[in-house]
Amino acid sequence: MSVDDLSLSLSPIGFLRTAAASKVEAPRQPGAAAGVRGRIELLPGRNFEHALQDLEGWERIWVLFWFHQNSTWRPKVLPPRSTTGRKGVFATRAPYRPNPLGLSALRLDGIDGLTVHVEGVDMLDGTPVLDIKPYVPYTDAWPAARSGWLEVAVPDHGRGGAAADPVVAYQLSFAAAATEQARWIEARTGLPIRERIMAILSIGPAPHPYRRIRRDGDAFRLAVREWRVRFRVAGRQVTVEEIGSGFRAAQLASPGDDIVEAHRAFVRAFCS
Repeated sequence: MSVDDLSLSLSPIGFLRTAAASKVEAPRQPGAAAGVRGRIELLPGRNFEHALQDLEGWERIWVLFWFHQNSTWRPKVLPPRSTTGRKGVFATRAPYRPNPLGLSALRLDGIDGLTVHVEGVDMLDGTPVLDIKPYVPYTDAWPAARSGWLEVAVPDHGRGGAAADPVVAYQLSFAAAATEQARWIEARTGLPIRERIMAILSIGPAPHPYRRIRRDGDAFRLAVREWRVRFRVAGRQVTVEEIGSGFRAAQLASPGDDIVEAHRAFVRAFCS
């Protein structure tokens, strides 16, 4: 049988449910997904309730899934952390793959019937789940392994130690106005915007299309969902100055859903 004649058949065992419905809403890195909750709803009538037995004792699980919003693949991609141009897709974890398979290590929060509650979700709502496996720390973690093109200086922790991030982090601070605005957004919408900002900007504030960073006059602007974060950079220090709405005035003036109403209330609170 030739390779051209060989095909594989896969069927979802269930679907992931979470708040992020589009690519721009999804966390860009696992660190940015801290605290993001979701659930895997397994399909009924397939004996999956028996397949879930004995899983609840594990703290983390591997979830294999399908990047269902990607229809094409790219041999070269520009990862968010790359400072030296495009990389071969097999040397990255980008979603634009010949077979759009994804793998995430999620925290297991609990099991309720055919529903698996998870945390640290970096997938989209409706993601087809293909398999679930336990994360086994003693065999799945190799903290001293080389980090390829990401590597700057990885301390030799030894096999049983904690892995260091090979990218030297930028230091972040929030101006008083930005702190107040972030607290308002978190209280009103539930979006952990400070965590998202820190996870994205700590690995580098340079303009990048995937990370939604661009220049804004003599400063920079980061997009986090519909919010716009203005910040400045001095050496390796990033200062978040203010957060604003990404909606135009005409959009805020028109009737909208709960998201638009939250932005309208934000503008009344901080821009009037």
